[in-house]
Amino acid sequence: MKFKALTSAAALVVLAGTAQADTGLIVGLQLEPPHLDPTSAAAGAIDQVLYSNVFEGLTRFGPDGSVNPGLAASWDISEDGLRYTFNLREGVAFHDGTAMDAEDVVFSLDRARAEDSTNAQKALFAEIEGVEAVDPTTVRVTLSTANGSFLFNMAWGDAVIVASESIENIKTNPVGTGAFKFSNWVQGDQIELVRNEDYWGTPANLETATFKFISDPTAAFAAMMAEDVDVFYSYPAPENLPQFEADARFEVLVGSSEGETILAINNLMEPFTDVRVRKAVAHAIDRQAIIDGAMFGLGTPIGTHFAPHNPDYVDLTSNSQYDPELAKSLLTEAGYPDGFTTTLKLPPPSYARRGGEIIASQLRAVGIQTEISNLEWAQGLEQVFRGKDFGLTIVSHTEPFDIGIYARPEYYFQYDNADFQSLIKDLTAETDPAKRSELIAMAQTIISNDYVNGYLFQLAVPTVVKAGIQGIWSDAPTQAIDLTAVSWSN
Repeated sequence: MKFKALTSAAALVVLAGTAQADTGLIVGLQLEPPHLDPTSAAAGAIDQVLYSNVFEGLTRFGPDGSVNPGLAASWDISEDGLRYTFNLREGVAFHDGTAMDAEDVVFSLDRARAEDSTNAQKALFAEIEGVEAVDPTTVRVTLSTANGSFLFNMAWGDAVIVASESIENIKTNPVGTGAFKFSNWVQGDQIELVRNEDYWGTPANLETATFKFISDPTAAFAAMMAEDVDVFYSYPAPENLPQFEADARFEVLVGSSEGETILAINNLMEPFTDVRVRKAVAHAIDRQAIIDGAMFGLGTPIGTHFAPHNPDYVDLTSNSQYDPELAKSLLTEAGYPDGFTTTLKLPPPSYARRGGEIIASQLRAVGIQTEISNLEWAQGLEQVFRGKDFGLTIVSHTEPFDIGIYARPEYYFQYDNADFQSLIKDLTAETDPAKRSELIAMAQTIISNDYVNGYLFQLAVPTVVKAGIQGIWSDAPTQAIDLTAVSWSN
């Protein structure tokens, strides 16, 4: 894919202000959050800005994906694994000055698991039977069944602690306990954070942090080259990376992510209700051509919904190898010798827009015609995630260890397999590492054999950083740009 030469950086992007060395940081992002409540939407862009920076949970992810203490300094687990007693940190306050205590934890977890909850990951809280404030700094959570992933689940952005006093306006004025406070949101442009001078933990080095939204890859290049942006996270034009690597002003970080990039299939829409049709789609796809053409070689092929860097990953790519003749044969067997037409709805990221054009061509070669719609993120959430009005779409699922979504028939690709749901229940209750590994392997194999989706590649995370910036995470173990330990070198 070729791009027109840049004639003038100023003509392509106009940015307010300049990068603020030593005291502030401007971070470029391709996607803008639809709102600012991480506990009521599936948009990863919300966590990118707010997780750890503004909102915190009982536990938190480290840069290596480890689960560490957060607002809970420590915890005790009963012998049967059903009761977790969290010992909260003392002296923690929300950004509006109100104290954070056990009642806020009760409120947050009860709100997330309530019948009318809009939490996108409500399943994380399904085993919670009760939450009790023992005293202001002690919370007891009782589970209906043991859950070997409970502390991991509490580190998700969907499980951050919020306050009843500020919940009404959380979507536009988020109030958390983190090292940064929300300052301003110029919609369509940027979100500004300022250092929380009363933070309970180690204060942030930066006085300000601004997240600048630049959706166009060409404009992203112009912004970095003009040094109007200090960092561009998940840089959207990987073909530019060699130019940045050769420029002493910049450093390029290429890390791994939890982003399983899939050609998602609506399993309840004809003709995708037939596994032979889904299998035909899988065999019509040349993963490496997509990685090379859309991502300029960045990405690891996958054959199931699981991260290759996870020790429990099973390589099932051979189960859906590129075989267009087999795809045509399967379509004929399923009653579609002349193919069919479906929709392909694409969100803004480059992996989707660029990859979508390549996939459409590959599907066309076996007789599957696609009507492409380029959607903005809010449109995609409404039509695809909530409305389930699509045949195919491309999504990178960046939540960590999220294979459990396949046990939720109401989830947007609408896969309903009782055996898989039972297996995930067993996995959730299992605490023995060896038995968990066995169940995880079985889960990967089932969805691969059912061709639930077209499994493409694990998303790499290329980040362009101005020289002199320290503490930016290379890898993305969660959907977050954690700036709490970022600084400028002297």
